Amino acid sequence: MGKTVLVVEDFDDVRNAMKIMVQLSGHRVVEAADGRQAVQQATEHQPDLILMDLAMPVYDGIEATRELRSDPKTSQIPIVAVTSYGQLYRDQALEAGCNEVLDKPVLMADLTMVNSLVSKYA
Repeated sequence: MGKTVLVVEDFDDVRNAMKIMVQLSGHRVVEAADGRQAVQQATEHQPDLILMDLAMPVYDGIEATRELRSDPKTSQIPIVAVTSYGQLYRDQALEAGCNEVLDKPVLMADLTMVNSLVSKYA
């Protein structure tokens, strides 16, 4: 199997769709439903890439990214923010330490996008 990708998304149906896209691209998926779970899963599983929703309960994606970047165990894991809010959070996500910010429909509709992200960052 390919790389390990942590998919962080609070909506079950969206997370499941992202999971399927990543798995169809040949990669293993670890899941988290909020930012706190994302930090726990990243620390435990050391994924090769994190696909991070930004607007979530508990910890949002910005807060989770800052925490991941501040921990030497997770600071180098590539994080791609995936959001429906586009420009609203783009600057904050990049300042928090995300490597890239993508709009959600592009990722879920395109298997080649998943493979290119994994190739680029993992």
